[in-house]
Amino acid sequence: MAPFVDEWDEAGAFPRELYGKASEIGLLRLGFPEEYGGIEGTDLFHMIVATEELARAGSGGLIASLMSHGIGAPPIAALGSDEMKARVLPGILAGEKISALGITEPSGGSDVANLKTTARREGEHYVVNGEKVFITSGMRADYLTTAVRTGGKGFGGLSLLLIEMASEGVTRTPLKKMGWWMSDTAAIHFADVKVPAENLIGPENAGFLGIVRNFNGERIALAAGANAFARVALEEAIAWARQRVTFGKRLADHQVIRHKIVDMAQRITATQAMLENLAWRVEQGDAPIAEICMLKNQATTTMEFCAREAMQILGGAGYMRGVKTERIYREVRVNAIGGGSEEIMRDLAARQLGL
Repeated sequence: MAPFVDEWDEAGAFPRELYGKASEIGLLRLGFPEEYGGIEGTDLFHMIVATEELARAGSGGLIASLMSHGIGAPPIAALGSDEMKARVLPGILAGEKISALGITEPSGGSDVANLKTTARREGEHYVVNGEKVFITSGMRADYLTTAVRTGGKGFGGLSLLLIEMASEGVTRTPLKKMGWWMSDTAAIHFADVKVPAENLIGPENAGFLGIVRNFNGERIALAAGANAFARVALEEAIAWARQRVTFGKRLADHQVIRHKIVDMAQRITATQAMLENLAWRVEQGDAPIAEICMLKNQATTTMEFCAREAMQILGGAGYMRGVKTERIYREVRVNAIGGGSEEIMRDLAARQLGL
């Protein structure tokens, strides 16, 4: 993938056949049940390693869309009926079908309790009306794991519904972005969309727990990606500092540059330690929500710091398209916002700490 990211970024998409190739090497299958084509016996550390390796291509948009099933399919695997799993998961894990997650709406994203998209039960179907926005893989997705309101106000009225995107009444609009160019992002409108009742994921009006569980995994994955991109920026800056000559000596021989590099490495190392500690705790059955929120902020601020410092070291070369740091610099903000903004992460952590 690495030789083609610049071409795909400029084109605004990567080839759909990439999903099948990612499945062939097992990448899409990690962590899903073997009976549906998955690879069991993996844990969060496998996810961290996979994310770090994918990040070496220097494109967050590549990871976001190629791996969108990582947030769209887990609720199906964990809460879906046996019939649903057998019907849906094999195609997703084989790279034949694309899975996405639909939570965020024009009125808000992290404020899940106030989501407005409705699903009204009528006989053997739900009738869905509403909108979702900023949906990764939204234009290509075959399935959308969608948060809908099936009951009253608040958390207790939410459900998860699997919507087949070829259904009548679904319209999609592509969104252009500051970064993640090759990742398709969509606004999705539902107008009296009929969804079979068997597409309900888990019990009716009990979708909030599935949404929250998904958020925790997504935030750990986002943190792993952010720190991995910080490391890519560091490595590119080191390589440039070793060969670029200014005022008669290498950039790396200037104390101010050496100190920048050490500061970058220090933050990356600290973030990696926090990431791996929390991954281990989650694998032991812990649910350290406050620390996961703080981890996400630690990782995204580390990415922001390292992208800035690498750009300073690279100088004009870093401002040119085709340089990994240039793309990483553009993609900082989506990492700081996606999965819950830094401000929301701080507030959620504070509440978990009893403040």
